[in-house]
Amino acid sequence: MRKTILLVGHGSRNSAGNREIELFSDQWRERQPDLSIELCFIEFAEVLLDDGLEWAARHAEQIIVVPLVLSAAGHVKQEIPRHIAKAQGNHPGKMFVYAPHLGACESIFSILNRRLKQSMDNLDMPDPRTTGVILLGRGSSDRIANGEVAKMSRWLYEESEHELVDIAFTGVTLPRLEQAVQRQVRLGMTQVIVLPYYLFTGTLIERIQRQMGHVAKQYPQIRFAHSDYFGFEPEIFELLDQRCGEIAKISSDDGHGRHHHS
Repeated sequence: MRKTILLVGHGSRNSAGNREIELFSDQWRERQPDLSIELCFIEFAEVLLDDGLEWAARHAEQIIVVPLVLSAAGHVKQEIPRHIAKAQGNHPGKMFVYAPHLGACESIFSILNRRLKQSMDNLDMPDPRTTGVILLGRGSSDRIANGEVAKMSRWLYEESEHELVDIAFTGVTLPRLEQAVQRQVRLGMTQVIVLPYYLFTGTLIERIQRQMGHVAKQYPQIRFAHSDYFGFEPEIFELLDQRCGEIAKISSDDGHGRHHHS
């Protein structure tokens, strides 16, 4: 059975963000030369979901739809399944399988943990008890998606000696970065590390850069460090390999019917 993996990127108004996702899919193809990997986007790009699904359905019997998305908000829960259902209706003989989003898991945690250690190193290893950590997510109207950021902040707290590990969001929901920094300064932190919970660059990453400049001016007595988005870390590729491997196993065990995993 011919299989195509359809990688679904979020898409950004910032074309550099989309270019990074294209580069990411190229690198994944190099890692997995036996797989047919195609790319489309949810929004703000040339090849959108309907076109990607249509192309994949014309070229393969099984289409594995893999969202390159960190948190399960509206896009992952409603929008992508709706497009898959439409494609399934147009191609009743084909098998569409929906892989889970990346999610808050050990792989993502290991990236965050490494970033935290690098940031501490950049600050010349201050006392973790007076160094606050802020995990900065995109922000969603979906409480489960926001809860995934909170889960990762709890894991960081458990694994480190930092007394304050907070969450903040760049939009949609509260608290915002400035509010989280204010709280940490009030509680006696002398260094603050900001860890963006983002996959690729985009307009919001640019906003974070500006926000970091603002808080550094507001609190000249505090030393700030912030890490980069996740991008091309090996754990992201490994996580996608694992997701596709699990689906391949289910398909071969089962051998019939259509599966929708979410």
